[in-house]
Amino acid sequence: MTKPQLDPDVTDVAPNEPVLTAYDEQHVVTYVRLLQAEGEGADWREVARVVLHMDPEREPERARSAYQSHLARAKWVTEQGRLLRSTGSK
Repeated sequence: MTKPQLDPDVTDVAPNEPVLTAYDEQHVVTYVRLLQAEGEGADWREVARVVLHMDPEREPERARSAYQSHLARAKWVTEQGRLLRSTGSK
């Protein structure tokens, strides 16, 4: 597994492949932050600004789309991809 960066820039759309990608491995911290923010009920605009480095006031469609695709990928990674599960999980 590639060492994840703490605060990497993101693409406009998260991967949608049925397997884990190098992008997923590099963005583990991003995915965790997105899932934590959702669990805390954070406003998506603030999350887009802080976590995804996108300005939802200037580019609302781009920021919303990136937020939604990365959050969906974060959920897939934890539920299907097993990237964020402990090594003992099956």
